[in-house]
Amino acid sequence: MTSLALVLDGLLALLILGLALWVLVTGTSFRAALGFTLFGLLAALIWVRMDASDVALTAAALSGGLTGILFLVAARRLPREESAIRPGLGIRLLVGLVSILVTVGISLLVVDATQAPAVSLAPLVTEHLAATGLGNPVTGVLLGFRALDSLTEGLILVMVLVALWSLVPDPEWGGRPNFPHLPRPAPGLRRLARALLPGGLLVGLYLAWIGSHHPGGPFQGGAILAAMWLLAMITGLMRPPAVSSWALRWLLITGPLVFILVGFASNWLDMGFLADSEGWARYSLLIIKVGLTLSIAIALGLLLASPAASASGREIGP
Repeated sequence: MTSLALVLDGLLALLILGLALWVLVTGTSFRAALGFTLFGLLAALIWVRMDASDVALTAAALSGGLTGILFLVAARRLPREESAIRPGLGIRLLVGLVSILVTVGISLLVVDATQAPAVSLAPLVTEHLAATGLGNPVTGVLLGFRALDSLTEGLILVMVLVALWSLVPDPEWGGRPNFPHLPRPAPGLRRLARALLPGGLLVGLYLAWIGSHHPGGPFQGGAILAAMWLLAMITGLMRPPAVSSWALRWLLITGPLVFILVGFASNWLDMGFLADSEGWARYSLLIIKVGLTLSIAIALGLLLASPAASASGREIGP
């Protein structure tokens, strides 16, 4: 059994290295974007082999899903001539040399780290995990012991979305953003989307809920919900929301806003900002999880939006 596992790990390593090389040398941006998407899915399998299920779920949903779709849409919008524009031999050799040096440096650091005595905070986290009311150590660390970092990540998503939309003049938006959609989706594809949407929504909500005690959490669940929302947009089952919608804006900031309000409530109870007592923690973290899941799903979905077509018919936007 051990030899079979080694063979599987070796094949995964060769596949991901070969795919990375193919992404670098392929002639078109569309192929490179497709290769990157497959790279993210293979990376998720590697995380599974390393018993890091939480990271695997995030890699599959983000690197292999939403980010891949974003790159594919960007590749489609590039002019056809860009495939003929290639860097010179000197630039390619320089990039290759730098990549080799970075790889060798990281490998030496990993070897050096494995030879040094292991330093881990896992025992300390496990000792105090029960006070948070969470059974999953990853979620416990992110929401209980590194709550300020998780708050910052939620804020960054909203700030990135605002920054992208701010690159476009307001008149170009036309009320509703454009989503990458199929002009005439086949009836079979629409039926498939209708069949997948209920199950996908349940999976996303389940991952967000079960993250308290098992692999999952707001980021993984929110990414699945965003993917289902995009599927509905692509197949024309739902209209894009109006940018001016106050409901959309409030839902977008629900996660960070709830996070901050819970932090101030903790401070008002003389526990310190985002500090939790054993009785208060399970309720405050539940409220935070619900808000974060909604905000993450909406922010990730809207990151793929672009302004409506201008009067000339040309699409403008990031």
